[in-house]
Amino acid sequence: MSASTRVRLLRGSGLLLLLLGIVHLVATPHIAALIRHSVSQSAADNLIPPMLLNHILVGLLLLPLGFLTFYAAPYSDRWAHAIVRTIALTVATLPLTLLALMGVRYFDAPLFVVGFLLVVAASVTLLLAAFATPRTTDPAENARS
Repeated sequence: MSASTRVRLLRGSGLLLLLLGIVHLVATPHIAALIRHSVSQSAADNLIPPMLLNHILVGLLLLPLGFLTFYAAPYSDRWAHAIVRTIALTVATLPLTLLALMGVRYFDAPLFVVGFLLVVAASVTLLLAAFATPRTTDPAENARS
């Protein structure tokens, strides 16, 4: 993979994580409304606060992950590799964890599907770009490698 392709993939992944954080935050009031309409008022009073806490925290934490990935993408320093590889490994656990814990019963909810597809796209792209060895564009330098 060329260095420029790697940077574009990492920056794209960073943007996907930012978008995922926004989708997460946008979905929060819809989930609260769904809870209110699905259970009794006393159950909703117990379920909505922890859901809000969880959704807001996760949505907000995805924003700096996306920003850091985007920011570190063009750098070849060790700190940048550590950042993008740590984020890539972390994000890569999300699709399997979601499927293991939630199954497929929520795939009829459009925002859930959008979020899941964003996570899958970000994790695959991040893993490929974060662990690829960028090749130089200079043929003479490639011949020495």
